[in-house]
Amino acid sequence: MTTMSTTSQMTPDAPQSTVALSEEDALRADIYGLLAGLVRQAPDAELLDWLGGLEIDADGTPLTQAWQALSQAAEAATPDTLERAHFRHLVGVIQGDITPYASWYRQGELMEAALVELRQDLRALGFERTTHTPEPEDHLAALCEVMAMLVTDAAKPRQAGFFFHHLAPWALQCWGDLAKVESAFYAALGDLGRAFMESESARLQEAASQSAVRIVSPAE
Repeated sequence: MTTMSTTSQMTPDAPQSTVALSEEDALRADIYGLLAGLVRQAPDAELLDWLGGLEIDADGTPLTQAWQALSQAAEAATPDTLERAHFRHLVGVIQGDITPYASWYRQGELMEAALVELRQDLRALGFERTTHTPEPEDHLAALCEVMAMLVTDAAKPRQAGFFFHHLAPWALQCWGDLAKVESAFYAALGDLGRAFMESESARLQEAASQSAVRIVSPAE
């Protein structure tokens, strides 16, 4: 399965490495980018058509089932309908049904300690928010974008450290909450995000166990 690339709102302030990616890692980076794009904004007609036409090898895993459900939902959806659903579920007048920020899920308020710590780590990793991005850096889409770039950089120890410190403590619950919304497309997106996070957690935990990296859960 090939994924469509999306435009990132987080950028590295230094050149990334040119290490050749495996097909598997290239796919992982693309999936992170796709998830980020779909959380940040509603899909246009081109992306909907692409999602609806995906050819998925059915192997019975939760991740494959989630891809199938998203593809089927994309076939039945329209850009206008999803524009309204995206606003209702993920933006809102004050806030949407889901508030996809680390600070909200970890501290119950926006712009809290999780964001402060994240900004410190992003600076250490050499990432910065693009000037035209209104959301704080702890938005779920931004964190998926960072993971996409870390995967592209083939920095496995850094991938594991960032994932377990800044995504694992809350993203699974956030995707699960999205999976409960009334829109079939966004519910399927929530299921896909949750299944992918579970897959990534297992993958990165195994990678970390084979290296000198020690995963330490952050204090709440």
